[in-house]
Amino acid sequence: MKRIVSFLLALLALCSCGEDRSQILKVYNWSNYIDEDVIPMFEDWYEQQTGEPIRVIYQTFDINETMLSKIEKGHEDYDVTCPSDYIIERMLNNDLLVPLGFSSLPDSINYIRNNRSPYVRDMIRSINPKIDANDYAVAFMWGTVGILYNGKYVTDEEASSWNIFRNPKFDGKIFVKDAPRDVFTPVLMCLKQDEIKSGAISLDDLTRDSSDESVAAVESFMNEVSPLVAGWEADFGKEQMTQERGYVSLNWSGDAVWAIEEAQEVNVDLRYSVPDEGSNVWFDGWVIPKYAQNVKAATYFIDFMCRPDIAIRNMDVTGYVSANGDPSVLESQIDEALDPIDVSYFFPGLDSVRVSPALYPDIHTIENCALMHDWGDDSVKLMEMWSRIKGDNANAMTLIVIALVVVAFAAFGFVKARNNKKKHSKKRR
Repeated sequence: MKRIVSFLLALLALCSCGEDRSQILKVYNWSNYIDEDVIPMFEDWYEQQTGEPIRVIYQTFDINETMLSKIEKGHEDYDVTCPSDYIIERMLNNDLLVPLGFSSLPDSINYIRNNRSPYVRDMIRSINPKIDANDYAVAFMWGTVGILYNGKYVTDEEASSWNIFRNPKFDGKIFVKDAPRDVFTPVLMCLKQDEIKSGAISLDDLTRDSSDESVAAVESFMNEVSPLVAGWEADFGKEQMTQERGYVSLNWSGDAVWAIEEAQEVNVDLRYSVPDEGSNVWFDGWVIPKYAQNVKAATYFIDFMCRPDIAIRNMDVTGYVSANGDPSVLESQIDEALDPIDVSYFFPGLDSVRVSPALYPDIHTIENCALMHDWGDDSVKLMEMWSRIKGDNANAMTLIVIALVVVAFAAFGFVKARNNKKKHSKKRR
């Protein structure tokens, strides 16, 4: 149904070519990555602020590279899109982004400037040492890569290291994201612990490391993991974990939160850990592409997405964590049943807050995390390595798991029948 709606919206966009583009805003976002009820709210708000009508044409994508190709090769005139960190870096390096003019916004509604977390601001600045990417991108959602595990079968100590994935104890009970970028750097951090601890190499150095030596080292590690893997997955692994078909899963924090909440309803003890060796931190961010035709409305749209109440709504619907640094966003996630943690890196001064570490890692965890960078032309080495690790063929267990998932989805009409439950079906990478 969503594909049909997206197609009709695309036709509508073509038919509206004769309309005044100053009254049309074309937004291109991930599937299921926004509370779509906020779109008409934005249209009303924009007219209140500017005195001008606006109509949003909202389309979705499932893969970063699909979005990038449409802009890079097709010169599509999207006004706003929301790529992942490494694609923002690639777009910035290839002169495909328009600087954000948020300084022109009235002070009273400049949510971009007022609600940027210092951590997110510094993270975005690290994208390019020569250009401050904060002038071109505003983070929307963020998170970490870690281990989702079943506390009944896996100890907290075992889940504190990436070495768990080559532990034969969990043979056939391991799921790994089919996302080489999200696997490579954490494994390299695990392998380079001596150099990291001695100060011989920094986390930022590792996130930029595409050397043949490092690729070979990660490939060797993953060749030990591969025979133990039940499935290489993009979206079904978290459900396999809730059903106890898997005990260990390399996962994104947003999917882990969803799985933990689902598992609680069936008394399955799922937990999330960012290993001691370190991991990736990631974000998706709003940008204005080079061929945008309504930069003014695009700027207001990005600003509206940074309004705290809108950020909270989007978090509630998508289940991912907003990059918004306003304290009210954090307050919406407080759970008095949890132990207090230090999140002062994200919310200055708040060093004892009862919030899930899967949503907001504590300061000590985040100090061991870093943003992975785009490899440019060397990206082909990463993909070739990944192809060799998986052997370009799914193993028997993977095929069985996929078949079970397909049958289950067909039986239940692709819906789990919880309209108000957080559902994460966006394939980030």
